Parts: sequence; C-alpha cells; structure tokens
Amino acid sequence: MRIHVDTDLCSGHALCAAVAPEVYVLDDVGYCAADGHDVPDDLREAAHKGALACPERAITLSTD
Repeated sequence: MRIHVDTDLCSGHALCAAVAPEVYVLDDVGYCAADGHDVPDDLREAAHKGALACPERAITLSTD
C-alpha cells in the first residue's frame, strides 16, 4: 500500500499524524510529508484511520 497526499489540499491540521503517528510524518511546519511512502502490511489499518481523519480528504491510499 502506498500513501498519496494532495499537497494542494493539505491544510496542516496534522490529524493524520495524531491518529496514526507510526504511519504519517509531518514536515517542519506541520504538513503531511508521507507522500509516496509505502505502508507495511501491519500498519494498513492505521494508515486507513489516518487518511479518514483528514478533513480535506487530501490523503488517498493505493495498492500499486
């Protein structure tokens, strides 16, 4: 599974990292910096929860 972050939509609420800090990393100003990161199988559920926590729906997950 791979994380995709639409940086134009991300507003830096950091709710993804608050819900799943083991999956989502933030840049120096609090925006999601996990774009393109691969998610290990054991963290897939956390990745989904973090993506759903994003109020802008800036995070999508793919299996490619």
